Amino acid sequence: MKPAPPHSFTAVRLSVIIPSFRRPEGLKLAVRSVLAQTGLDHVATRIIVCDNSPEASAREVIAAIDSPDMPIAYLHEPATGVANARNTALSATDDDFIAFLDDDEEAPSDWLSKMLATQSALGADVVFGPVSARLMATHVKYPAYFKAFFSRFGPSDTGLIDHYYGCGNSLLRRAALPQVHEVFSVDRNDCGGEDDKLFYGLREQGKRMAWAADAVVWEDVPQSRSTLNYTLARAFAYGQGPSTSAMAHTPPKPFTCAYWMINGAVQTVMFGIWGGLLTLMRAKGAASALDKCARGLGKLIWFPPFKLGFYGTALLKTNAPGR
Repeated sequence: MKPAPPHSFTAVRLSVIIPSFRRPEGLKLAVRSVLAQTGLDHVATRIIVCDNSPEASAREVIAAIDSPDMPIAYLHEPATGVANARNTALSATDDDFIAFLDDDEEAPSDWLSKMLATQSALGADVVFGPVSARLMATHVKYPAYFKAFFSRFGPSDTGLIDHYYGCGNSLLRRAALPQVHEVFSVDRNDCGGEDDKLFYGLREQGKRMAWAADAVVWEDVPQSRSTLNYTLARAFAYGQGPSTSAMAHTPPKPFTCAYWMINGAVQTVMFGIWGGLLTLMRAKGAASALDKCARGLGKLIWFPPFKLGFYGTALLKTNAPGR
């Protein structure tokens, strides 16, 4: 695919959307990192925080942040679900570009200028950037594994790509998005993957996707997530993605689903045995092998009642106020 000629982003309007759920300290860090952005002299930038906790726990957090140079809009979406939060925030802006930052991420001061520069140079509809994990736990058994699990890696050079990543640390051209009320699929509110479904559709339509290799953000990983109990469950859910997407396609693709299930069965057996042996040997590679086993099992067992929930109503049960 040949890159489009560069164009200026002078007089661009940009909204930075930060969905949030009961992460006051992380939210403050994320918002303040956006307020500290540089190189945006000709870009009208604003922040939209969408609080997805039923009790509106982030309202006071945002009210306490002084932002004379960049407006902050606070929205409350009480219907818990990651797609609900993103859709509510999107409905509040018609700006030219939408950037997404998660409430556990911090962006360096040149993040947005680098994302916009990549979009301008390549004529991209969607731009993704790297995510570098920062483990908050001082002592974990498999630090390299956990850092890699929560990080996002990509090509070493900036350029057009033929695949997509997640919504955190992304820049979207508003005109390229579907002209519908619910841009993010609400049937993914509890399980996640609403961004994958959107980007898959955009790719099928031939939209340009790009990677900004220098536009990294940091993600802070709490101690509660630096455990195999957490990551292997997430790995299982990630593994369910290909099989689920095949059957959620219109029309469904049963043969594609069967391919992924067979692939998953082989992966489960191979890495299950290997991971077990490495665990017995207390080898460093045990966590990675068990992760691949869990992802394989997810491809094989992708249907209800084995669908795991990490968002929406499931999050309400595991993340009560004050926890």
